[in-house]
Amino acid sequence: MMELSYSLNTFYFLVTGLLVMWMAAGFTMLEAGSVRSKNVNEILIKNVSLYSVASLTYLIGGYALMYGWTAPEGHALMADFFFQVVFVATAMSVVSGAVAERKKLWTFLGFAIIFTGLIYPIQGSWSWGGGWLSELGFVDFAGSGIVHMAGAAAALAAVMLIGPRMGKYKNGVPQSIPGSNTAQVTLGTLILWMGWFGFNGGSQLAIDGFENANAVAKIFVNTNTAAAAGLLSAMILSKLWLGRTALNAVCNGALAGLVVITADPLTPSPEVAIVYGALGGLLVPLSMSYLEKWGIDDPVGAISVHGSAGILGLMLVPILNTEATFINQAIGAVTIFSFVFGSSYIIWYTFKKTIGVRVSAEEELIGSDMWETGSKAYPEFMKGHGEVK
Repeated sequence: MMELSYSLNTFYFLVTGLLVMWMAAGFTMLEAGSVRSKNVNEILIKNVSLYSVASLTYLIGGYALMYGWTAPEGHALMADFFFQVVFVATAMSVVSGAVAERKKLWTFLGFAIIFTGLIYPIQGSWSWGGGWLSELGFVDFAGSGIVHMAGAAAALAAVMLIGPRMGKYKNGVPQSIPGSNTAQVTLGTLILWMGWFGFNGGSQLAIDGFENANAVAKIFVNTNTAAAAGLLSAMILSKLWLGRTALNAVCNGALAGLVVITADPLTPSPEVAIVYGALGGLLVPLSMSYLEKWGIDDPVGAISVHGSAGILGLMLVPILNTEATFINQAIGAVTIFSFVFGSSYIIWYTFKKTIGVRVSAEEELIGSDMWETGSKAYPEFMKGHGEVK
């Protein structure tokens, strides 16, 4: 019986890990559709390469730093590693979207090595690795703070140092820069939605027995419910606020609901998950507007979706979860954000003063595709499509 439970849990870890790995495709499609056609090829290369970098650096040192190579109870060690490595890749994908269309590819990959091999594992060891935040009583079931907020903190540091895209601001007023493919944005959102069931469901860490099976089923329902509520609340807000139903608001609303519920997808009832998801969907458009006015150019809204919603998710946990307190949640959120932002800022600043973090004005105008990859994603389209005049 123990052997059967071990095999079942191991298989569950691998399957849910595959779902989370599939989120890399979601981030890729979302980002590729959100940028102009002259930058799409570079975006595709960046996303597949960051996943590869994360896989190797976390294997070489990151996992040992965060957990130690100690066999877990109830499932295979390699299954545990695989499940965790796709999480670190997710955190790095958050950074990817925020710096799109103007960062240097190889500088970005250099940061990815440091983030996935050192920064992420260090802060993760404080909680999931059984460190001082775990002992304090900080609760983050599947990573609203440890994964999503951490990625957003690193993204914010990068964006502040790299600066906005050319043409984003005129006389200090933010300008709209439409992406190249709204269908890809929508597809990416749906892929992420699907992958999130592995993200949250797998974090139960087991599926054997009645208790675990029922917990996983509830987590799936709450995850789906929060996403749906986030989408609809953002959709309604967009119509009332902007007078139109903006696709980016709708998609980011769903993702915000997912990020919020990730902090604790098990304790709330599905009815409460509706409220939590809706709050995330309402928060993110307001956060995006605020950051944009302060000069934070984030083409996909990653900092708001994963950062603002991640903080909200952490602070909602103590409402129903008696194991958490608002003080401990706040300590955890502030500590993780400060450490990741501070260390990331130092790395990006060092890169800026040495190898450079931003492409030249000429390269940005022509597009990263020709300079970085030597080819266009849509060669049959009109010349110069998507350039900011």
